[in-house]
Amino acid sequence: MSKNKRITSWTPEDPTFWQETGKKHAKRNLSISVPSLMLAFIVWQIWSVVAASLGEAGFTYTQEQLFTLAAIPGLVGATLRFIYTFGVGKFGGRNWTVFSTAVLIIPAIGIGFAVQNPETPYSVMLLLAALCGLGGGNFSSSSSNLSFFFPKSEKGTALGINGGLGNMGVSVVQFVTPLIIASSTFAFIGEGQVMANGETVWLQNAAFIWVIPIIIMTIVAYFGMDNLPNTSQSVADQFVVLKRKHTWIMTVLYVATFGSFIGYSAAFPLLLRSQFPEHVSLAFLGALLAAAARPVGGWISDKLGGAVVTAWVFIVMIIGAGGVIYFTNAKEFAGFLASFLILFLASGIGSGSTFQMIPEIFVPKEAAPVLGITAAFAAYGSYFIPQLFGWSTSATGSPVTALYFFIALYIISMALNWYYYQRTAKKQVKIAKAS
Repeated sequence: MSKNKRITSWTPEDPTFWQETGKKHAKRNLSISVPSLMLAFIVWQIWSVVAASLGEAGFTYTQEQLFTLAAIPGLVGATLRFIYTFGVGKFGGRNWTVFSTAVLIIPAIGIGFAVQNPETPYSVMLLLAALCGLGGGNFSSSSSNLSFFFPKSEKGTALGINGGLGNMGVSVVQFVTPLIIASSTFAFIGEGQVMANGETVWLQNAAFIWVIPIIIMTIVAYFGMDNLPNTSQSVADQFVVLKRKHTWIMTVLYVATFGSFIGYSAAFPLLLRSQFPEHVSLAFLGALLAAAARPVGGWISDKLGGAVVTAWVFIVMIIGAGGVIYFTNAKEFAGFLASFLILFLASGIGSGSTFQMIPEIFVPKEAAPVLGITAAFAAYGSYFIPQLFGWSTSATGSPVTALYFFIALYIISMALNWYYYQRTAKKQVKIAKAS
């Protein structure tokens, strides 16, 4: 049962308050935030799997239309993150989590009915894909909310757990969907679809399976989470972070890490299908590894410092991208997979380490919107990275050209991290209002 009505002050940096009162409240809110965020990622990325099956199920959409269905949630979700960023300060963490979780039921139910009829207009599918972007917005508000609950010494770990396990929704939906659509679990709601190979599947299961968990987590969030005192901020107050130089520097670093994770997650199944089609069933491994690594990145950064960890992350990402280029040209699957998994691992750790840096740089009320803003820009990776791979393949016949662009981004990010943060890692970074 939520204790939010009893919380009249919140001082997590006070050791006595934290041990006697704050810690239990913070952990309870974290434990509810994680599955709620996971469901959001599942709904956000559901089209990456469903769209691939529509053609064989009798839908007459073009390949371009199918790719658009998979890409639109990324665009909408990234854009919504800018709005969701300010939801916690305006309405309260508990209230916004309840709302943002509840609305996920709209696309889940809509998709479940729409995929049963091959005559469903493309415009309806496009609208449902856009509504799945609601799940993409949740990460910004979830991170902003959790940043208020924990002391600085534990923010990296907490945000890493929330983000890492929440991001796991990407691999969950990629792994579960092929299994659940082969089952007649929701046959009572509609008949199955006969695929081109004669196999019967139930595409509606891919969406309907998440309806009950969404309802459950909405109720749990309503009764179990808290609105913290002294965190209310007007949108105008939160917009002040846009004037901060370090807001934009950290945005670049997070785009390079989390943007890579979410972008590679969206593109990896397509890359496997085009380069090594016999191994496409392994597509979920990358997102799984990156999501699992994120809490580790936050935890290590709490111990060693986020700037130091982030520096090594970019070195490893450069090596990983170079390996992907080499083994793609050599047509060697084992090396290709190993190199890409190194990229996923490093991007996951880097997502945790960069998020640990933000609360160290900014005061709490500024850290919350900065977390949301950086997450919003990084989420566009789910659209632009697959598009860049597509352009590279179309223009050159290979995806390797795109990887040179990513390597350039990692080098620039490594230089920014060194100049502004790593070389002053022994000093406490302070942000003045005039910065």
